[in-house]
Amino acid sequence: MAEAIAFDLAVELITKLSSFTLSQIGLWWNVKDDLDDLKSTVSTIKTVLLDAEERSVTSHRVKDWLEKLKDVLYDADDLLDDFSTEALRKDLLGGSKLTKEVRLFFSSSNQFAYSLKMGRQIKAIKARLTLIGSEAKMFNLRHQTHSFKDNIIGRDDDKAALLKLMLEFESEENVYIIPIVGLGGLGKTALAQFVYNDEMVKNHFELMMFVCVSDVFDVKIIVENIIKSATGQAPNQKLEMDQLQNQLRGKIGGKKYLLVLDATASTLDDIWNEEWEEWVSLKELLVGGAKGSRIIVTTRSLRVAKITSKCQPYVLKGLSDDDAWSLFKEIALEQRSINPTFVKIGKQILERSGVLSFKETEKEWRSFKDNEFTRIAQNEGKILATLKLSYDHLPSHLKHCFAYCRLYPKDHEIHVQTLVQFWIAQGFVKQLNPSQSLEEIGFVYFKDLNERGFFQEVGEGYSWEGLTCKMHDLMHDLAESVAGTESSIVDSNEIASKVGEKCRHISIDLSLIPLFKGKKLRTLLHFPNNIDQNLSDETWDFIISNCRCLRVLEMNGLDFKMIPRSIYKLKHLRYLNLSVNFSIKSLPKSICKIQNLQVLKLGLCWELEELPKKIEKLVNLTHLACGDCYSLTHMPRGIGKLTSLETLSMFVVDKDGSHDGADLSELSGLNNLRGQLEITNLGFVKNAKEEFKTANLKEKQHLRSLVLKWNNDDNDGGDDDDDKSLEDLRPHPNLKELFIGGWRGDAKFPSWLSLLTNLVVIRIRGPIIFKQTPSFAQLPCLQKLSIVDLTELEYLDDNSPKGSPGETESFFPSLKSLWLENCPNMKSWWRKRSIDDDNEDDTTVIGTSTMAFPCLSSLEIANCPLNSMPLYPSLDDDLRLVKTSSRPLKQTMKMNITGTTPSSSTSSLPLSKLKAFHVHKIEGLDTHMLDEYLKHFTGLKKLTIEDCKEVDLEGMEWQALKNLSHLEIINIPQPVSLPLGLQHLVQLKRLEIRNCSGLRSLFPVFQHLTFLEVLVVMNCEELELSAAGFQIFQDHTRLRSLALENIPKCRHLPEWIQHLTNLQILSLVDWPNLTSLPDEMRCLTNLQQLNIHKVPQLEERCQKDIGADWYKIAHIPSVTHWPSAGYF
Repeated sequence: MAEAIAFDLAVELITKLSSFTLSQIGLWWNVKDDLDDLKSTVSTIKTVLLDAEERSVTSHRVKDWLEKLKDVLYDADDLLDDFSTEALRKDLLGGSKLTKEVRLFFSSSNQFAYSLKMGRQIKAIKARLTLIGSEAKMFNLRHQTHSFKDNIIGRDDDKAALLKLMLEFESEENVYIIPIVGLGGLGKTALAQFVYNDEMVKNHFELMMFVCVSDVFDVKIIVENIIKSATGQAPNQKLEMDQLQNQLRGKIGGKKYLLVLDATASTLDDIWNEEWEEWVSLKELLVGGAKGSRIIVTTRSLRVAKITSKCQPYVLKGLSDDDAWSLFKEIALEQRSINPTFVKIGKQILERSGVLSFKETEKEWRSFKDNEFTRIAQNEGKILATLKLSYDHLPSHLKHCFAYCRLYPKDHEIHVQTLVQFWIAQGFVKQLNPSQSLEEIGFVYFKDLNERGFFQEVGEGYSWEGLTCKMHDLMHDLAESVAGTESSIVDSNEIASKVGEKCRHISIDLSLIPLFKGKKLRTLLHFPNNIDQNLSDETWDFIISNCRCLRVLEMNGLDFKMIPRSIYKLKHLRYLNLSVNFSIKSLPKSICKIQNLQVLKLGLCWELEELPKKIEKLVNLTHLACGDCYSLTHMPRGIGKLTSLETLSMFVVDKDGSHDGADLSELSGLNNLRGQLEITNLGFVKNAKEEFKTANLKEKQHLRSLVLKWNNDDNDGGDDDDDKSLEDLRPHPNLKELFIGGWRGDAKFPSWLSLLTNLVVIRIRGPIIFKQTPSFAQLPCLQKLSIVDLTELEYLDDNSPKGSPGETESFFPSLKSLWLENCPNMKSWWRKRSIDDDNEDDTTVIGTSTMAFPCLSSLEIANCPLNSMPLYPSLDDDLRLVKTSSRPLKQTMKMNITGTTPSSSTSSLPLSKLKAFHVHKIEGLDTHMLDEYLKHFTGLKKLTIEDCKEVDLEGMEWQALKNLSHLEIINIPQPVSLPLGLQHLVQLKRLEIRNCSGLRSLFPVFQHLTFLEVLVVMNCEELELSAAGFQIFQDHTRLRSLALENIPKCRHLPEWIQHLTNLQILSLVDWPNLTSLPDEMRCLTNLQQLNIHKVPQLEERCQKDIGADWYKIAHIPSVTHWPSAGYF
């Protein structure tokens, strides 16, 4: 990968060396001539890098030359970053202009010394580059540049059709809108540009504008960009929307104009969020053009096309085979003469790979076809060679990004947003379009790689912030291969000693850091595992002393209390992760000197009490992730100046003002916030009505999730005007998730709640005193609804439970998950119950007019006496009923699914696709009734029976549950042994038995459960483990996890444990009488984790190296002391 990195580094260096800022620095430090010489040298070398890239595949000498060049370019990049960082530091100390900064903050002597130092370093790098450049002559490297032609192939008919629509077609409307629709990569933008640049078009229109539109359809930004395209000058950023509207109307009013809106969205199916209202508001500003005006809209979405225009969209199709060949020929052959042999070989290459190959001669082309392709075809087992071909033809920026993934362990779940943040920190992501954030562009990079097959198991969702993926092992091998010595996973002493000093990126076992020799690291990652790790002060000092070039540093999940003040010396740092460190109480003030820092992650630092007071100095900070930092007392004043922030996980209101913390007004200007914003301690806000308005939540259009928590003390009555104040916390209608917790206002919800039609998730948690919520039934996008601890709530809907089929279709049309818990006064879903419903008994067959959830997948009702509610025959995930009425379940089981859910195409039994069923203390549920239900649950995988006094486990018909893989039996005191019917559960893999006070033996049934992989037994006071029949354990070689807690009759582990040869986890909790471990523990060679808690004598005997039983368990990698066996 050295060749791709070298070229990109050279381009980046030339860009930096050409910047005005660096030019000014050079003037004041008397090194401008040196910087100009360096730029000239880099520019000269850059011209041969494209040829060197091709030669390096077959020439080790060229490859080694590129490695040396890359090393120097890295050093040059670090030096220029030093310059920029120093200039930024001076800028923050005072003054706003660079020339003023240098005059103010450098005495003549210091300036002279600094210029000498910088001059020496620049000259040293230039000398190294000159030497390397001279070596290039030995390889006869050719000077090459990229070139592009101002034409497109295979689109003549498309162009003619569009020109006719633009120049000849007469529309009734003054402004006619033409959508161009097509899949990504078909050339929509190229076609629009081609038409836009046509001379007839230029002569036809008075005014022409071309504007890129991102996936966030922001009318204000689009208007600003239209004005900029029309005038050549960006409007004043301080202008309000009405001022911009007037400026736009004045520019286009009465003129025949052409406007191209080119959708450069980062998603395929959600371009511009497909918002009708937003488009209408923009369209109203554009209708003032003269008759004959045209607007071209490019999009991948037919729905967007329908939103934007009444006319038939122009659908772009793929190229014909002949046109595809012409495009290949245009790119691969350029101006060379073509002979029939070239044509034949080229078409074979195109047919088999789609690769656009840059070859000079027939010999090279034939070699490419016969050698690369033939070698791959004849060695099908060498899959890596095939994958390498795909990598070779990636754009250089994607090569960087893919190779960087080598740092992840195999089969690791990759958090996509974090990966993109790594790419940004390393400078891989280029912001060519200022209307898109670096993260949006980085996600486009990820999408490109994913569409080419470099990732797999990519999750789904309406937001990419929580997106995860994995890499196939073969792709990981490819990443390792192409990364070479550039990066490494250091997980052994041997690897640590072999990694070269020039390695730039590592993920490492922290204990090996002192063995690492390299001093030019740009990335240091570690991936936490189950083994306890801590970070010593010595390791911190080593990192800060030896890794001064770091851009990315991950220190999450470690056990340290203090961060050294010297961390500010890592001045190149862009990404710092300190999350999941439970003992950190504060951050050093010096951290605010790392002015290049873009991402600071502090999530789950439970003891962290405050953020640095001068956090406003981190002017490049885009992500401050501080979610679940429960001890934070306030936010520092000045945080509102960080207007580039895209993530602010939590904003903590200062309860009593004693910390001089920031108030809600600091949120006013943070309108780039994305993801989730949690605001806590709202119950302590003074002058709430005014304060809530200053938070300006309605302008935060990019927010995905808003969490509002009051956190009042129990004896605090809150603000008397909380009901009005909640009105002033109105969020932007783009919001997807809303959580309201602990609000103490009166029994009325804000009017805006039902207007948030894009909501996907609503969570409401008490204590809240109202008796009714607004109706959520017609929210079109709502997928998850959670209502918990609303002790006064009596009903959820004001309507009758009966409705027409049309009304049924609009009843919670998208709801997939419903959770109702601890609402003790909620006996009915509806306030107005129908007479028929009152008269229906439990066995009544419900008719087709009964309300039912059309697509509900998961339902939990706990501690709610609901006996009348919409039914749920289509549940296919899980059903959890805890201390509630069984009546809705009985009625649901009597339903005909087809009759109540029009989307179903065939009739089937209610709940037949249910995967998990949890029943806990349900009044009236007996053995016969449960059996009848379970017969219908033919797809059931998990069953939990808890505290059901009327259910006889021995009398149940278990044979119907042939697919069951997970069974939990909790607080059922009757059985003295496992029910005989369990022997029919031949697929059972996990069995948990808890609080079964009468249970004495697991036999004889246990011998039949040979597929069991996990066994958890807790709080069974009468259970004996040492019965003779337990020799049967030698048949249970599949068992990999065994957790035993509070089994007081057991005084020692039996000998049968030696037969569990595949056991990986053993947990022993609350065995007060267990005095030692058996020698047979040494037979458990696959055991990876032993957990011991509340076993006093054993904990002492198992102390590392010195305990009497240590020799029995010394082979186990992890010995932990967690308090509950249930975690396993």
